[in-house]
Amino acid sequence: MNGNLLYTLIHDFLTDYLPQKRNCSRHTVKAYRTALNQLLDFAKDQKQIRLIDITFDTLDGEMIAEYLDFLENTQKCSIKTRTHKLNCLRSFYSYAVMRDTSLVVYQADLFSIPFKKGVKVETVDYLSENAVKVLLEQPDVKRRKGVRDQFLMLLMYDTAARIQEVIDLRICDIRLGNAPQVKLHGKGDKYRSLPLMKKTVLHYHNYMQAFHPGEAKRSPKALFYTIRKSIYSPISDDTIRAFMNGYAKKAHMICPEVPEKIHPHIWRHSRAMHLYQHGMDLTTLSQWLGHVNLSTTLIYAHADTEMKRKAMEEATGDYFPRVSAEKSPYDVNDDAVLKRLYGLK
Repeated sequence: MNGNLLYTLIHDFLTDYLPQKRNCSRHTVKAYRTALNQLLDFAKDQKQIRLIDITFDTLDGEMIAEYLDFLENTQKCSIKTRTHKLNCLRSFYSYAVMRDTSLVVYQADLFSIPFKKGVKVETVDYLSENAVKVLLEQPDVKRRKGVRDQFLMLLMYDTAARIQEVIDLRICDIRLGNAPQVKLHGKGDKYRSLPLMKKTVLHYHNYMQAFHPGEAKRSPKALFYTIRKSIYSPISDDTIRAFMNGYAKKAHMICPEVPEKIHPHIWRHSRAMHLYQHGMDLTTLSQWLGHVNLSTTLIYAHADTEMKRKAMEEATGDYFPRVSAEKSPYDVNDDAVLKRLYGLK
């Protein structure tokens, strides 16, 4: 692989340039790594090109345009996600040209791909309070794993935390006493503390007894963890997504309001909508969610207004005109080793 400039630059971009020279957070590095991984996987799986054979010549403008269309049309990603992936690839190619000016022809080819305009629709996926209740009842709390799964989902809902914020939680971030609260490490290395419901605290004690018996309250250990081959590590987002979808399928059979597949972010959206609907003002909600700009939080107000408008239309019939609304992919093999060598894993 010494002669493959693409992988050499990917390695330096992900392991040195972004984290060291640009001082990007690990979340930002992960986003770039994911975009590059997905592009390489597309070339391998959809175009039948071996990873070891992929070069800058392979990843021309036509290939990348097809990859973006694949994300949107086959993977059903939003235009916003498509734009994000294109931005990630643009950043990498700009870095590549900075390292080797002869690559400017590949950069020009990539930059000829336009950003796709999308229709701005103020909608948000969220669960009803009844759907939340049914979903939280699905784990078998007689089993140790069920205790963990139920507490994790309840904590995500109670705090409206992002999935990475939950993964990053340490035991010492939960603070009990007269005013139980949790300290979240959010985007941009910013912290925020949020109160915990009494029900969440009760589940926390049950979880600690099962997973951290006798552990000190100020322990820096990961709150949610897995042990594989005697290695203790924070729980992964893949593990969380997998068990959530398993419970969603079961809950859907009981309550059709629960989708058969859910994403972890739906807990955040659901809690935010419920808080807003129960009277929390947008400024406080914005702080609760850790939004930098209040404008980001406005989506919940728009979504709630749209929901009420549709309900009113259904109730009033023809008095108002109808308005149309718009598993790890690899085992341990040569491809996995290749990706690890170049910082893609």
